[in-house]
Amino acid sequence: MKNLIYLLLVCVYSCNLAPDKKATAAVSEQVSTTQTSLIVLGNVQDAGSPHIACKKECCRVLFQNPDESRKVVSLGIVDPENNRKYLFDATPDMTEQLKTLKNYLPKNTNEIVDGIFLTHAHIGHYTGLMYLGTEALGASNVNVFAMPVMDSYLRNNGPWSQLVGNQNISLQTLNNKLVISLTSNLSVIPFLVPHRDEYSETVGFKIIGPNKTVLFIPDIDKWHKWDTNIVDEIKQVDYAFLDAGFFSETEIDNRDISEIPHPTVLESMALFDKLPTQEKNKVWFIHMNHTNPMLNPESEQSKLVISKGYHIARFKDIFTL
Repeated sequence: MKNLIYLLLVCVYSCNLAPDKKATAAVSEQVSTTQTSLIVLGNVQDAGSPHIACKKECCRVLFQNPDESRKVVSLGIVDPENNRKYLFDATPDMTEQLKTLKNYLPKNTNEIVDGIFLTHAHIGHYTGLMYLGTEALGASNVNVFAMPVMDSYLRNNGPWSQLVGNQNISLQTLNNKLVISLTSNLSVIPFLVPHRDEYSETVGFKIIGPNKTVLFIPDIDKWHKWDTNIVDEIKQVDYAFLDAGFFSETEIDNRDISEIPHPTVLESMALFDKLPTQEKNKVWFIHMNHTNPMLNPESEQSKLVISKGYHIARFKDIFTL
């Protein structure tokens, strides 16, 4: 009976009828920062919200009344001192995300970023590159940072190879755990994580600012499959943006959850439970499936996560680095 009640609660919350009122500001809103900063440009899993073919009430409502804060996971970084901006993952929402990011660095008049860092070859993380091609922007040599297998995949498979051949993008190869210096204020370290690697390896990033360091892992399989201790990694950074695909294993009823082995938020919180308050405060859950009730800041699940000392990343959250 308890399981039935919980499943009914999940069904009520699963697609999050209420939009995030905090994060519905217009994309054209003029904002800027004078410090090296990180901006959350999206927090939803690859296929977005509302989700294709979703028959639940939540998606029906969102199709009728779109929530402009529902963007696929991406982070933006701005460095005003060096007038540079960077994007982490090229999503299907990249057009709007680039416009949003530009507002935080108005002196950089280029609509395109100085570099795009890719985590892996799943649709929410690299397909935004299509907007740089002939059919859209027709960009010139946009720096795209990718790991070796991802680099090879883009070079040797259409339509991405056309971007390379037409010099719309300029591929910059990354290497596991090797630092790449971007500006006097910014460095990035890629690191391999376990995930479904059909076309490329998967990485997270450590983003190092002048004063603070960020861990960004939007996609990973169960924490125990990684050869690195996530608890130790949290202790070494100031902010940790971590995969929160599903709140619990009960929210998916149309697929075998074992085939989608993301760590659930309940599992992550159990793993982090013994961390002191200041360490839990570093954790920002991100990359939420459309079924994840945490997309709704008023849900009981969101309130539970916050009450335990963690955070949930929201569109246009900004962090000084």
